[in-house]
Amino acid sequence: MHKRWNAWSEQHRQGFRASLVRLIDRPWATALTVLVMGLALALPLLLFVLLDNARSLSGGLREAREFTVFLKPVESSAAANAFANELGKRADVLSVVTRTPEQGLAEFRQLSGFAEALDVLDDNPLPSVLVVTPRIADDPAEPPLLGELRADQRVDMVQYDAAWRQRLSALLGFGERAMLALMCLLGLGTVLVVGNTIRMDIQGRSEEIAVVQLMGASDGFVRRPFLYAGFWYGVLGGLLAVLAVGIVELSVRAPLLDLLASYQNRFALHGFGWQDALLVIGASSLLGWIGAWIVTTRYLYTGRPQH
Repeated sequence: MHKRWNAWSEQHRQGFRASLVRLIDRPWATALTVLVMGLALALPLLLFVLLDNARSLSGGLREAREFTVFLKPVESSAAANAFANELGKRADVLSVVTRTPEQGLAEFRQLSGFAEALDVLDDNPLPSVLVVTPRIADDPAEPPLLGELRADQRVDMVQYDAAWRQRLSALLGFGERAMLALMCLLGLGTVLVVGNTIRMDIQGRSEEIAVVQLMGASDGFVRRPFLYAGFWYGVLGGLLAVLAVGIVELSVRAPLLDLLASYQNRFALHGFGWQDALLVIGASSLLGWIGAWIVTTRYLYTGRPQH
């Protein structure tokens, strides 16, 4: 049993090394296959990074879910706090944040750039504002709380961008479906590219394969070096895809950070982490292995020499 295990492991080591050496001996053919695989895999990965950052930019749609309640100017800060406490006790309200007129004016002064013009004002024209986060289970377009707030005598206006939230949610959902569809199509393309490359390699070694089959070599022995070749194509293609995504991220990072700086850095960029990179390389190597397995299995069933 021990000898059989040693022989089996030695055959795998030989196939592992021989497949890598054969890829190195054909640098142009290997580079072409790896480039096609890497670029095909990089496209859905870039879309994934874009959607991930868009999801973070939307803040999980939390801000769009909030009600911005503008109270009437006659309502004092004490009345605003009492109203906030009243709303906070409701079962359908998650939280309530009170913004006084002084806080609103200070924020407007900081963001608008009209600090000197605001200094000439005798009185603060801004009302008290309540930011109400409802506890929405089924995410309706207009929760009942919205109608009650609009009908309240203390409320001047309620801002709730439900339509914008629905459009953004639909856009992100469409983007996720498109990413999955593109990932499946390009994954299939990757399998076909590896399969065609392995098929050409098999055709070039058909006489050698026929000889070892006549000598009694098993299907596993014949298939093994080609499976390892598919594995190497997948690993190299996955590495190239990760490298391409990293280059694109670095190229757009500086101008994107400049753009975000104009919004007071309220949004943090999410790049491609090392765990994602390992997952991509693993999935790519699996796709390469599958492509090689399909082609070699078909050859073994259709091209077996007759005794």
